[in-house]
Amino acid sequence: MINFDDDKIKEECGVAGIFSNQEDEEVSRLLYYCLYALQHRGQESAGIATNKGGKISKWKENGLVSDIFRGDEILDSLKGNIGIGHVRYSTCGDGDIRNAQPLMVNYKTSQIALAHNGNLVNAKALRDMLEDSGVVFQTDIDTEVIVNLFARSLKDGLVNAIKRVVEIIKGAYAVVITTEDKLVGIRDPHGLRPLCLGKTKTSYVLASESCALDAIGAELVRDIEPGEIVVIDKDGVKSFQQNNWVKRKSCIFELIYFARPDSVIDERSVYLSRHNAGIILAKENPVEGDVVIGVPDSGIPAAIGYAKESGIPYGMGLIKNKYIGRTFIQPNQKLREEGVRIKLNALKENIEDKRVIIIDDSIVRGTTSKRLVEMLREAGAKEVHFRVSSPPVAHTCHFGIDTPYRQHLIGATHSVEEIRKMIGADTLGFISVNGLVESVGGEDKYCKACFDGDYPMEVPIMYD
Repeated sequence: MINFDDDKIKEECGVAGIFSNQEDEEVSRLLYYCLYALQHRGQESAGIATNKGGKISKWKENGLVSDIFRGDEILDSLKGNIGIGHVRYSTCGDGDIRNAQPLMVNYKTSQIALAHNGNLVNAKALRDMLEDSGVVFQTDIDTEVIVNLFARSLKDGLVNAIKRVVEIIKGAYAVVITTEDKLVGIRDPHGLRPLCLGKTKTSYVLASESCALDAIGAELVRDIEPGEIVVIDKDGVKSFQQNNWVKRKSCIFELIYFARPDSVIDERSVYLSRHNAGIILAKENPVEGDVVIGVPDSGIPAAIGYAKESGIPYGMGLIKNKYIGRTFIQPNQKLREEGVRIKLNALKENIEDKRVIIIDDSIVRGTTSKRLVEMLREAGAKEVHFRVSSPPVAHTCHFGIDTPYRQHLIGATHSVEEIRKMIGADTLGFISVNGLVESVGGEDKYCKACFDGDYPMEVPIMYD
């Protein structure tokens, strides 16, 4: 069995920020609900920083949002009408509390708090440059690179400082910042990481996904555009464009797996995108069967679409333990493998003596898929036909999604037939890249590098 313990994967996280026009309103509870809605994006740690008259209070710990902010006293201690929050995913060895966000720094007479989702491809070079100039780092994360660059440029004014930073950093990022009396949101020039703007009667809200807006009754105003900088204060929202705007290449994996199905990202419904993928998958990879089932949760909309197109009944075949987090974001491979049976159990009544078509959103390493097939056979399935609503993952991601080194990606090293034999399915079929693009509207505005190797920017080859 391949040992993945040395996989060093960059995190996929969630961010939120709130600016209330009522100075006496405490935004900590609203941020709590936003982070609770974004919990699927990261379960390693979480934190909130609030700003009251330029003075920042923060609280962050390792663990789940509901465990960290236990009791009213913690949220009550976070005073202020401006605040930002963060949920973090990390890999084994990177989960130290010092790496939890938001990060806060003192700058002359003011304080800055910053939270970041994404990954910088030039973080090491920038970190080396800053260390050579005397900067001492307290964390291992590239977020600290951003906050140091930002603080060093603030003498030129807030917006100019941000523009200076985004000219230097390269990669994928959605950033929220609070400083003095403002809330700032920044999205990378390709729009790889999502960020949206919402509004309530008294507040403006920034969040990684629209489901966080729904959690606090905020209306989705729009997505932050690729390369856009928004500055929110008592006068409203001001928008500025980065100087290095490039062609939109939003991450297609957000629609495939990461985002919650009730979110809307870049004007695309996540649920409908997955449902459409299932319809197209059925057209491209038909097979005779008695029941179509989906792997909870992200495989279910595609399974419903597959059943609709194929005319084969959809049924509940796998029961999910709702109190277990995603196996995909466990910190090591052993926990991923052991977690499958803890997390999912086959519903024998819908499986036994049937030809089962099982739909999953992706196959990355193949170990989970193999165990799912074994589970269905143990439940009495006569045949197991595995269908996948994304193409084979054949290239590693450098922009903040959990994929291992390329030599460990089963889609990079094996044919479809070889993968079928390895997971033990009777047949195996993937949606095509063209079919996937069609499922999200047919426009060439998505990064699909994990499937086709066409990266939107230069990436460090040594990690591929």
